[in-house]
Amino acid sequence: MQLLRFLLISLILTLGIAAPARAITLLRDPDIEYALRELATPILRAAGLSANRVDILVIDDPNLNAFVVDADSMFIHSGLILRMKTPAMLQSVIAHEAAHIANGHLMRRPINARNARTAAGLGVALAIAAGAAAGNGEFAAGAAAGLQGAAMRSFFSHTRAEENAADQSGMRFMKGADVDLNGSVEVMDIFRGQEALSVTRQDAYARTHPLSRDRYRLVRQLAGAQGAAPAPDPQATYWFARAKGKLSAFQRSPKWTLTRAGESGFQDVKLMRQAVAYHRQADLRRALAAIDGAVALRPKDPYLHELRGQILMESRQIKPAVAAYARATNLAPNNPLILGSYGRALLADGQLAKAQQFLDKSRARDGRDARVMRDLAVTYAKQGNNGMASVLTAERYAMVGRLKDAKIHAKRATDLLPRGSAAWQRAQDVLSAAQDAEKRR
Repeated sequence: MQLLRFLLISLILTLGIAAPARAITLLRDPDIEYALRELATPILRAAGLSANRVDILVIDDPNLNAFVVDADSMFIHSGLILRMKTPAMLQSVIAHEAAHIANGHLMRRPINARNARTAAGLGVALAIAAGAAAGNGEFAAGAAAGLQGAAMRSFFSHTRAEENAADQSGMRFMKGADVDLNGSVEVMDIFRGQEALSVTRQDAYARTHPLSRDRYRLVRQLAGAQGAAPAPDPQATYWFARAKGKLSAFQRSPKWTLTRAGESGFQDVKLMRQAVAYHRQADLRRALAAIDGAVALRPKDPYLHELRGQILMESRQIKPAVAAYARATNLAPNNPLILGSYGRALLADGQLAKAQQFLDKSRARDGRDARVMRDLAVTYAKQGNNGMASVLTAERYAMVGRLKDAKIHAKRATDLLPRGSAAWQRAQDVLSAAQDAEKRR
């Protein structure tokens, strides 16, 4: 599991103001993201959305919240995932957010940046996320969008009409996907009473998704009208256990995890959770025994091989880690997070040309991974290509909001790279953004 911290680059690039000290942390884990996609796919299809297009990213925050900022990116707080007790509950959250996309509720949000699949677009999304986490989502989102006054105040929060429409559409999507509608009722039960609290005491979800007795009655009515609840989908049950199990294993104490490792009833999930707990206790022997047991049950599961690679890599067992990541890459040759981890292990092993190959491939598939940009810069520098190393470093610093450092490396890159080349132009873009921000201060 990778923890990637992003400062609010969008606020800097679009407005030229100083970035807040608080950073957003994305939890990038290929296993968890795949599990969430498995849970989301039937919902998104029922909503008429592309399951391959909508990314679901996890924010490391104990608050309960989920939101969308464009048609391609959905963000869920880790605290909300851990609070869900059933797959239907988590799928109801996904369905509700998918409804905001499908119903066009984002059209009134003129975000002044590119798609959130890009680094700059992700900055906008995380600017909004940081505001929500800090209890000031209206300001952060409004600033990122370049809005003023009343428009700023209303930017982030959905209206009551939108919430009612999203409830109805989301539950229709759940029904179309054969998901128990009672999941929506159970989620709503968590937030009952939030309206009676002051804004500062409300959960982030309640601040951005207005609650009311009418909404609660409507959700209960729709759930009651479904008749007999559909039987739980075994696949959804498994991937829910997998996502929540791995997330909790990294976020809870090892002792807590070990006492609850088998609660899902899936032996491979139990072993995976034990492997994470033992690894966090620096017990390599037990960690490897547990993950090898899980691999034996699912030998073609790339995400278990990826976790084995992480355990070995973080235990400084470089060559075995390379072998584990190679196996994961063979099983999932297009997963950018696995490709990036494999490239990182090859870099540590001194296989520079091969490391560059896989890191380049990872970056081409997902340009939002700051660790890949860092590793690529190191790889180029060790091969004597200081120009490429500088432009990658400039872009990484720009993406995390360190524009002064980005400017230094961008200047260096423009001096080293062939004038007019694609890489030189990338350095010019960073340099221009940094200079524009300086002028606005």
